[in-house]
Amino acid sequence: MNRVRIRDALPDDGETIRHLTLSAYDEYAALMPYWEYYRRDIIATLGDPDPAEQIVAEQGGAIVGSVLLYPSGTVFTYSEDDTFTLPWPEARLLAVAPAARGQGIGSALMDECAGRARRAGDPYLTLHTNVIMRAAIHLYERMGFERYPEFDFSFDGEVVVRGYRLDLGRVAG
Repeated sequence: MNRVRIRDALPDDGETIRHLTLSAYDEYAALMPYWEYYRRDIIATLGDPDPAEQIVAEQGGAIVGSVLLYPSGTVFTYSEDDTFTLPWPEARLLAVAPAARGQGIGSALMDECAGRARRAGDPYLTLHTNVIMRAAIHLYERMGFERYPEFDFSFDGEVVVRGYRLDLGRVAG
């Protein structure tokens, strides 16, 4: 197994990250009635990830995973009347190439996010995920993330996106 190297994304990595993320999330297309909206949102977010740190995992010279880390204080505007300000940093769009799964790449990327949040002095790292993303939920819970229902939200009152929070003071650094 080739060693995984975690690094900040470079400007030229954008197309590779977009392709990798879409291929990683494609398995959910048939399960999400709002897939096309979500797909467009992924493309838009990756097209302009600012103010997030874009982090990649590289193996054998190829990008095999990526994640966005948004700093605390980031404001997300969903509509004129609907905004959300992150009280703590949040990891978003964790993606591992399907052929590279099961090698600890997702864990390595999330460990990097936790380390960066800890070094910034933040007490928690948060994330959102959908109940259909079972493998991701298993990874997050194994890492020590706990359900944080105060962060839950829904689309059209139907799909609940679950909030999770990792207490950075309780997990090893």
